[in-house]
Amino acid sequence: MRQGLRSAVFPLHRHALPQLAADGVLIVAAYYLAFQLRFGNGLPHVYAELRNQTIWWVLVGGLPILVLSRVYQRRWVYAGHSDYVAVLRAILLIALLTVVAIDVIRPVHRYQQGHPATVVLPNGVIVLFALLMLVLLVGARALVRMAYERRPLGALRGGASRRRVLIAGAGEGGRLVLREIMRNRDLGMEPVGFLDDDPRKRRLRIDGVRVRGDTEKDLPRILDESEPDEVVIAIPSAPGSTRARIVSECRRRGIPVRTLPTVFELLQTRGALSRQMREVRVEDVLGREPVHMELDRVGAYLAGETVLVTGAGGSIGSELCRQIARVEPHRIVLVDHAEDNLFEIQRELEDERHVPASMIAAVLADCKESERMVEIFAEHRPSIVFHAAAYKHVGLMEANALEAVRNNAQATRLVAEIAAENGARSFVLVSTDKAVAPATVMGASKALAELALEEAAARYPGTAFSAVRFGNVLGSSGSVVPIFRRQIERGGPVTVTDERMERYFMTIPEAVQLIIRSGSMGHAGGGARIFVLDMGEPVKILELARAMIELSGLDPDEDVNIEITGRRPGEKIAEVLFNDWENQRPTAAEKIMLAERPPMTARAVESVFVEVDRLVDAGDVDRLAARVCELTAEHQAEETAATPAADDGGAPAALVHSQGP
Repeated sequence: MRQGLRSAVFPLHRHALPQLAADGVLIVAAYYLAFQLRFGNGLPHVYAELRNQTIWWVLVGGLPILVLSRVYQRRWVYAGHSDYVAVLRAILLIALLTVVAIDVIRPVHRYQQGHPATVVLPNGVIVLFALLMLVLLVGARALVRMAYERRPLGALRGGASRRRVLIAGAGEGGRLVLREIMRNRDLGMEPVGFLDDDPRKRRLRIDGVRVRGDTEKDLPRILDESEPDEVVIAIPSAPGSTRARIVSECRRRGIPVRTLPTVFELLQTRGALSRQMREVRVEDVLGREPVHMELDRVGAYLAGETVLVTGAGGSIGSELCRQIARVEPHRIVLVDHAEDNLFEIQRELEDERHVPASMIAAVLADCKESERMVEIFAEHRPSIVFHAAAYKHVGLMEANALEAVRNNAQATRLVAEIAAENGARSFVLVSTDKAVAPATVMGASKALAELALEEAAARYPGTAFSAVRFGNVLGSSGSVVPIFRRQIERGGPVTVTDERMERYFMTIPEAVQLIIRSGSMGHAGGGARIFVLDMGEPVKILELARAMIELSGLDPDEDVNIEITGRRPGEKIAEVLFNDWENQRPTAAEKIMLAERPPMTARAVESVFVEVDRLVDAGDVDRLAARVCELTAEHQAEETAATPAADDGGAPAALVHSQGP
């Protein structure tokens, strides 16, 4: 607090003293030259006396104005638009106060017919003084910045050890990269040109560097002619197809590629541009457009609320916590039964994202333990709950069916009931596309979790229950991407179960944005709502494997083999996002659809869970695994028989989905 106040009163840093001295000299020079230029044929004695007596006033009065105008917040080498505007305001104020001071104090008089007359500052001198200050003060800053930027560039051209860099994108992102290269010698880079698809920029020079052509037709020729040592993709909003094309051409020539983060990542991260440039990742080249929302707007309903997140240390749960913290809730209650994961997300929020400790409550607990969950909800009274705790590894859950059902189905039912009894307004379940026509224990357990919400919605109409269903998430613990990455690091082989296999993918941040948006769309008393995220077009797993091998700088046909191992029991060629008995309906939110289906009565769901509970209590793993899938299939058959034919307003979702969501 004291330091901030001192900064506000004395906004002058030690490094600014030479700049302040230089500005003082320039102001005095401008004032002196204004008189000389105005009276080119000889300065009258009376105005020479006025200049000599007031030149020190200008200096003593002008420097404090510059300081208070905060033109010394950064060095001249970093001067930008805001600095020039501040200088302009200071110049106008200095000129105005100079005129007022001379008019009030009247330091010089002349005599006409024996009577004294006040000597005022001529209008021409005033205008010239302001213009000269503008030229000198702004010009000095511009020259210093230009010299700072051009000096490294000249040194780069003569350095044989510098890496030649071709920049893809001549917009603001490309200019940021170029400026960083020109300023920072330690990067060891020399720009050799720009690539840009805008025909209006063709053959232009951006900050002295030529735009050589576009990324579509000219890219191979430019790579061969310029022979860069590295290509930097500086188009944060570039589609995946453009990134994939650049990466493909560069890989053929053995040229490494790095990229600026996406716009979403730039908003989330801080630090120098050189630290933000990263290697191209698989999500950059999948060819799908990422979903980005204005979190401050769509997550505004979380501000000032107590929000509880289960599975807070997991891949989805931790990102939920990061994004929820940005909209400043009253408190985030982090619930996880894995000590290390819980500790890591708590430390990250406090140390890296500067979330106040008073806003965070880290709770070590297992969602399957009813007494512990009752204690947590009674203590914190969350108004909004995101239930992300789940087991997600399909193969592992097949071998541990008992735990899959306990954690994914029974725990969801328990937490939903306790949340409603403690006054939660909204309960959001993170579901999966594997809950649709489930063929595995993991998928069936998540389908049961969705059914549990229907029961809770019927019993507790004061709480809005909703589930958010989506496909694979890149980089999550259950994703195929980390598996492929480890296989590539070991030298292969990369295993794909079927060459026809395809899946939907999205990144963790965009999935979480849509989950948060969905949380505001549930309606209390309206039954459980199933929201389905638009995942774009499915990606063939074989193509994903090849792309990841190529991104590692290897050849999928020579360096790392791809083996087709055959499908595992219950594994589908393609996942779907809607059941046959669900209708796909649009919502007011972009990229979010509603799976409309007749609600199941609380008694019907309870009868399903009675049998599930009995098998779990008996520990009958073999029977449980088979029966869970049968129960969900029976429920689907009942709903299909009870659902009337779709009206003209919407076709059965399975038919709609056959052409992509």
